[in-house]
Amino acid sequence: MDLPTLIPSRERIVERGQTQLRVDDLHFYLYERTLHPELFQIHKIARIQQRRYSAEIWALGLAHLVTIQFEKGYVTELVSPHTDLLPKAGLATSFRFRGERDHMQTLPSGLTYILSSQVERLASQVFPSTHADLLRHAQRKGILVNFEEYESDGMAPFTYVDYESRDHEFHVYAFHSFPDDLTILKTQSIFELEPEKRETTR
Repeated sequence: MDLPTLIPSRERIVERGQTQLRVDDLHFYLYERTLHPELFQIHKIARIQQRRYSAEIWALGLAHLVTIQFEKGYVTELVSPHTDLLPKAGLATSFRFRGERDHMQTLPSGLTYILSSQVERLASQVFPSTHADLLRHAQRKGILVNFEEYESDGMAPFTYVDYESRDHEFHVYAFHSFPDDLTILKTQSIFELEPEKRETTR
């Protein structure tokens, strides 16, 4: 089954002619820069403004991107299939998703990034209820892209991204559902800014 594309077809580099996206194709990338929107097929955008930073979330088919802009620069989290079109400049970390994984990294800008990820493969009796529960929650908060044109056995692949904005932290909770594989990729990330320096009085 052909699933939603990450890169527009005129620019894609694919091995099988059509993009047949599976959770095993997804990689994690952490950049100390922004990425150009023309690299992606963006389905929905959420913009968040806080006193010390601004954030932007892009739902990219069965993938997503989060960019934080703050006083000392930019940090971008990308979950997507690998493609040679992605820049190497500014790349701080990358890896393929497998099982459960935790990652923490303090960048030269002073921002601390924390990620917990899980590729959850469910039994055929359990997956439908988990899929439905996430969809119900997505109706209330966050951004949801539901690809009904690729529905299989009454379930459509979807991307759901929720977030929590605090004064010096930004939390992102992302879910990518792959009904054909009875699999859900879950990621939870925290972008934590350095504490503000307070002026001392004499």
